[in-house]
Amino acid sequence: MIARPPLISIITVVYNGAYYLRGTANSVLAQTYPHIEYIIVDGGSTDHTLTAIALVELANEKLLNAKILKWVSERDKGLYDAMNKGLHLATGDFIWFLNAGDELPEANTVEKMMLKYGSETDVLYGETNLVTFTRHVLGTRTELTTQKLPSELTWKSLKMGMVVCHQAFIARKSICPAFKEGNLAADIDWVIEILKKSRQTVNSEMVLANYLTGGVSKQRHRQSLRDRYEVLKKHFGFWPNLISHCQIVLRSIFSKNSY
Repeated sequence: MIARPPLISIITVVYNGAYYLRGTANSVLAQTYPHIEYIIVDGGSTDHTLTAIALVELANEKLLNAKILKWVSERDKGLYDAMNKGLHLATGDFIWFLNAGDELPEANTVEKMMLKYGSETDVLYGETNLVTFTRHVLGTRTELTTQKLPSELTWKSLKMGMVVCHQAFIARKSICPAFKEGNLAADIDWVIEILKKSRQTVNSEMVLANYLTGGVSKQRHRQSLRDRYEVLKKHFGFWPNLISHCQIVLRSIFSKNSY
């Protein structure tokens, strides 16, 4: 029996982001890898996001290689509540979060990434480009920030923070926990929990996402720092985490970049 190729559930969370949703969705619909389920979770937008979703549906229907498309629009309790809704709707073998404003860099990004997949693979990860609102590529996250993507990613790699963007982190759904709501560092906790369970974590050695700089945690920086401290303390212990955060503070002081 020939095993079927894995189905990838790509989830986009959006709120009043009609302008950015089209580009994100188009980058997903353009993928040459046919086994994609695309899920849009809208938080009850008051702009033209629903019109943008309708246009996405129309564009998908016209494609010969149409993707499975699902969407929901209702009020939520925040980003991670919306991401949990996406997890609940997903039926794919793998989960990939690509929020409104973020894009897959090339039409064959998923197809090339899946060449690295094996039957024991539970996580695929890669590099991220940081881009401006005008889609200008500033450089990779490794080049522009203090967070350097490791060649071999384990849960212990995150002792100094989020060394991999969740936009470039694809995990088997069966080992994905729910996100902790009300915690701006919930993505770090989510990635660590997954990596602790992963049988095989594969570096795609590719740029997997164009990430729009900014976001909720950037806007609420102090809470983000407090939440990160508590998450890392849970996984690494009080004293190792305290030492790591002293190093993080020193690193941020001497770093020239603020992305």
